[in-house]
Amino acid sequence: MKVSGFTFIRNAEKYDYPIVEAISSILPLCDEVVVAVGNSEDATRSLVEALGPKIRIIDTVWDDELREGGRVLAIETDKALAAIAPDADWAIYIQGDECFHENDHLAIRAGMEKWKNHPEVEGLLFNYLHFYGSFDYVGASSRWYQREIRIVRPQSGVFSYKDAQGFRKFPNEKLKVKKIDATVHHYGWVKPPDAMQRKQQAFHRLWHDDAWLAENVGNREEFDYSGIDWLQKFEGTHPKVMIPRIEMQNWKFDHDLSVDRRSFKEKAKQTIKRLLGWEIGYKNYRILR
Repeated sequence: MKVSGFTFIRNAEKYDYPIVEAISSILPLCDEVVVAVGNSEDATRSLVEALGPKIRIIDTVWDDELREGGRVLAIETDKALAAIAPDADWAIYIQGDECFHENDHLAIRAGMEKWKNHPEVEGLLFNYLHFYGSFDYVGASSRWYQREIRIVRPQSGVFSYKDAQGFRKFPNEKLKVKKIDATVHHYGWVKPPDAMQRKQQAFHRLWHDDAWLAENVGNREEFDYSGIDWLQKFEGTHPKVMIPRIEMQNWKFDHDLSVDRRSFKEKAKQTIKRLLGWEIGYKNYRILR
């Protein structure tokens, strides 16, 4: 079984993306990892290149005029996907603020082996943990997607969908997937407050015009983490590749778990999920039974 990894990144140092940790978390599962490194203002390319012989970099230039729906992120993802080995059986996707846990590697490899010769299975679906504010809290409301595709069958018309959160196949069909017992740790909302503010200013530029940015993001020096509805304390373990970064956390974030900030709509969704097992929200895939 041949497995390629793929991802994209730009300005990892400037915006404090854990791209080294992200790529390192999938390297043991891959025969190669293709990284589309965008035109950066820092040492991003050197960081990626130093990860070793499995890394294959393609240099790209982002279209900074494309400010609609985060579409540029999908374009950069597709550049990396198009460059993977043509004989790869599976392609593992990781974003620059995500990590696989080493404890899940056996389940991930077993899933790829199990479904390798079943062409009806077009992707593998992962659970998600979204960390917020610090490495001690995870998002618990329905605003956070619970699952997403992170392994696809390449060379089958698969493309990155909308803002690169997930995938579809041509012309615009949801992928048929199998769930596997593995969890992506998403750290996109865990950064020093000043780095998070810089990221917000740059990130929302991919969706909105300058007037929207001025009104909704502003020129504050630090991001305000307090405006969140519902979090839970994280009781598990982090991927080993993240431990050095976690130990260097130099800001403090505390969230009062006793205060229920959920809206009526959110409480209703949680009640339905608890009583009926229905998950109401984003599902950009078709789960095969």
